[in-house]
Amino acid sequence: MFISYFVVLNKKVLMKKFILLVMMSVGAQHIFAQGIFDKLKKATTSKDSSKNILSSTKSGGAGKGLTNDDIVSGLREALRVATDSTSKTLGSAGGYFKNEAIKIIMPAEALKAEKSLRSMGAGALVDKAILSMNSAAENAAGQVGAIFLTAIKQMTLTDGLNILRGNDHAATDFLKRTTTATLIERMRPVIELSLKQVNADKYWNQVFSKYNMFSQQKVETDLSNYVTGKALEGMFYNISLQEEKIRKDPAAQVTDILKKVFAK
Repeated sequence: MFISYFVVLNKKVLMKKFILLVMMSVGAQHIFAQGIFDKLKKATTSKDSSKNILSSTKSGGAGKGLTNDDIVSGLREALRVATDSTSKTLGSAGGYFKNEAIKIIMPAEALKAEKSLRSMGAGALVDKAILSMNSAAENAAGQVGAIFLTAIKQMTLTDGLNILRGNDHAATDFLKRTTTATLIERMRPVIELSLKQVNADKYWNQVFSKYNMFSQQKVETDLSNYVTGKALEGMFYNISLQEEKIRKDPAAQVTDILKKVFAK
């Protein structure tokens, strides 16, 4: 009886010690966790941390030690330089037509017609149609600078972070997302008018009226829609080249903020 009572008593003592040890362990972990939390809170709310939050978002030289304002200002400036250059270059005579990378040619469904017409001696007429399409795109390209500028001004810190972390064309992709719908709305009427002014619609009708006389498969293409789409493709392609150049070539970093943001 006495031995049994001693065993029970001993078990109770051991249980109390165990509970006490558990409580001490939990308390220590709580104190440790609270200490880490306090340190994190202090770090994320300190003035230096908030101003330099972007300094650790990109490896290498570019973007190192810059403030949020530096990053956004630099990326806005990069886009401004790229779009200004593109509008001026593509908006000049031959901007599209003399650039083989973006020159607007006959749509895929009309290539067979073009080949047939050239074989019949109507190559000069086809050439006029192609030149007029490119001229219409050039007329429109010089009139969209304000659309790009509006999108650039609306760039947020989140946009800037994504662009900084992104590939060599991330800023161009940002413009595509934010301006394409407005560009189509603005450019298509300009292109439609330009197509008439440079007689593109007349040459187009002449080309395919002649072709349709000899072919059972008629060609019907929305010319203004086609030229608008190709004009946009060429424009964003050129902007992407400008962006990549600014990122990689110190000679293209023409302002202090560009040198600061993209310095290697």
